[in-house]
Amino acid sequence: MLSRILATRDDFSSTVLRVALGLVMLPHGAQKMLGWFGGHGFAGTMHFFTDTMGIPYIFALMAILAESVGSIGLIAGFFTRICAFGVGVTIAVAAIMVHLKNGFFMNWFGSQAGEGYEYHLLVIGMALALVIAGGGPWSFDSIISKKK
Repeated sequence: MLSRILATRDDFSSTVLRVALGLVMLPHGAQKMLGWFGGHGFAGTMHFFTDTMGIPYIFALMAILAESVGSIGLIAGFFTRICAFGVGVTIAVAAIMVHLKNGFFMNWFGSQAGEGYEYHLLVIGMALALVIAGGGPWSFDSIISKKK
């Protein structure tokens, strides 16, 4: 089972996709976990997710970990499929719970109530591609799977 999770195609495009997704998601995770980039940190984010949005504690925790630890895992290519799945599910839930009502487009000009879900579809697509293909040749997954 572990070998199937770590297996990866020897395709450099997976490496590019993995690192790009990890770098884009890392600041979001740092906002939620550490309070960087104008975020509220772990306690503030947990309070918002659980008390304001009514998300159960375990799911709120998993969302924060997916965006923070999962982003680092993606950048390193360590358990890429699991990290990509976590990021994809987290973003899909955010799109449904928060952004769907705002329509497709991002709020480029501040003319709508909030952000649309177009960004979320891109992240979900990238995550799905990584779940299918794995982390690529320059990943810890590749190193570990070749040693087995």
